[in-house]
Amino acid sequence: MLSILDRYFLRELAQTVAAVATVLLVIMAGSAFARVLQQVANGSFPASVMFQVLGLNMLDGLSNLLPLAGFLGVFWALGRMYRESEMHVLASSGMGPTGLLRPVGILALGLAVLSGIMSMWLGPWAARTSDALVANANRSVIAAGLDAGRFTTLPGKGGIIFVDSLSRDGSVLGNTLMVTERPGKENGPPVLKLVTGKSGQLYQDTSGDGRYLSLHDGWQYELPLGADNWRKMSYARNDASLSNVQNDDSDEDPAHTLDTIALSRVTNADARAELAWRVTVPLMAVVLMMLSLPMSKQTPREPRYGRMLLAVAAFFLYFNLLALCRGQIIKGHWHNAGPMWLVSLLVFAGAAWMFRNQYVARAPRKGKA
Repeated sequence: MLSILDRYFLRELAQTVAAVATVLLVIMAGSAFARVLQQVANGSFPASVMFQVLGLNMLDGLSNLLPLAGFLGVFWALGRMYRESEMHVLASSGMGPTGLLRPVGILALGLAVLSGIMSMWLGPWAARTSDALVANANRSVIAAGLDAGRFTTLPGKGGIIFVDSLSRDGSVLGNTLMVTERPGKENGPPVLKLVTGKSGQLYQDTSGDGRYLSLHDGWQYELPLGADNWRKMSYARNDASLSNVQNDDSDEDPAHTLDTIALSRVTNADARAELAWRVTVPLMAVVLMMLSLPMSKQTPREPRYGRMLLAVAAFFLYFNLLALCRGQIIKGHWHNAGPMWLVSLLVFAGAAWMFRNQYVARAPRKGKA
């Protein structure tokens, strides 16, 4: 049964953690939106699925955001209580360290469970769903940036394309006009290539990297600029490459999209590193909550943001140590999450030692003789 004081702490801490998580989510949304917008501009996928991909990417990033939100939220809430002398009044009324550990421990357990669900299940599911959504969209002609009734620039080809109609699923084109320009032979004038077709269809090669447009029953004109040796040819089918499917995910990790059960059966280094990170995320949430307790203690006249800089530095130091351990697993030097757990346990023990020392009664100083 929770006491009134426990409920007060839980309410204040949970509200602050939720506020910090909202702010961090907005920051992450801005960064993710810029990246997704760049991918749309490069032709990786159509704008019609942009917000769906954005939402899935944000859901995937929650596993790393929640531990940081819990750390900063508890740090900020307790720091405010210290500056406003609430903690000093409660301590003078007989509240010991256990009175603070109980509500923080409950909140840490909840965040650890939620972070574990995000890292082991929802995050990989969001990554798989996003990849499948982009792959399905790229099979549609709309993914090439085409739209009925307007001229569209061909990425990387220096030309334009116009279609008067599109099927609802974007698989069939109506009357089509495509104009491109290529250099002339032997330093000759540039050649304007004009292709018309009564119908068309977009398809990809077997690897899914190339996007091609197949036109049917039309005419092809080759017009050297500044010359009169034009060429005209009729055709039954004319295939043209539109553009390659761009992929801006230079840090793409195939192991990240696997579910945790399937990941545990894979034995390569990338899979071991991904699994080690997933099982460490819940522990990271608990460690950061413990670290926030000693770092949040402030005096009423202490600068408001002084310790915040130290807290952020401590988080990045701990996070980079875990990332370093993950890198060693990827390189094959280590084979499991043991070093990551060891680092986490050492940080937890150090934070617990600092928190205990804050409540240990100090011997009075001896006066001068």
